[in-house]
Amino acid sequence: MNREEIIERLQELCDPQYRDFQQSLIPADRSLNMIGVRTPALRKLAADIYREGEYGEFLNSLPHETFEENQLHAFIISLIRDIDLCLEKTDAFLPYVDNWATCDQMKPKVFAKHKERLREKITEWLVSDHTYTVRFAVGMLMSHFLDADFRKEDFDAVTAIDSDEYYVKMMQAWYFATALAKQYDSAVRVLEENRLPVWTHNRTIQKARESFRITSEQKEYLKTLKR
Repeated sequence: MNREEIIERLQELCDPQYRDFQQSLIPADRSLNMIGVRTPALRKLAADIYREGEYGEFLNSLPHETFEENQLHAFIISLIRDIDLCLEKTDAFLPYVDNWATCDQMKPKVFAKHKERLREKITEWLVSDHTYTVRFAVGMLMSHFLDADFRKEDFDAVTAIDSDEYYVKMMQAWYFATALAKQYDSAVRVLEENRLPVWTHNRTIQKARESFRITSEQKEYLKTLKR
């Protein structure tokens, strides 16, 4: 399916009211146009295109011109079952990701089966100069390495990120708030030792105290750590 055919399909799925709603959520300085297609419809279209196997031309047609094309691109990558191809296409696409929605909704399923390969790539992505590549890297650590595959040095990698970008700092806070739910004893020491900038530190505490996975006692103690 070529780009013209994909745009035609997207236009058929257009919902003007949803487009207006989406525009209020995505940063105003974005250069891409919005068509207004709901996420379930985009996911279904991505699945159809992937199943047909005719997505190579579309994935190579970067940069895209609409938000929905980027979303569709992320959803197709998330379905790729070959780890080498998935990593190749992820690397090629990340420099063009320009918003939190596309970044956070790209979650390749194959990564769960290739943790060491993913770790290697995360190490590269974390030192990128591109905001959403770094955000994606932290998101992958949060999704795949806070349970059985957790390593304390992951905290070192995330605290070492030096960025003033809002969407990076928010992901750092989200990561450590999730870590407090899953690896409390290790994560709380990051706060006790003041290893995060004040804004990120306090936002981590706020997000953790809003979580149902943190006990009441833990929430009260976290409150005392606010700076």
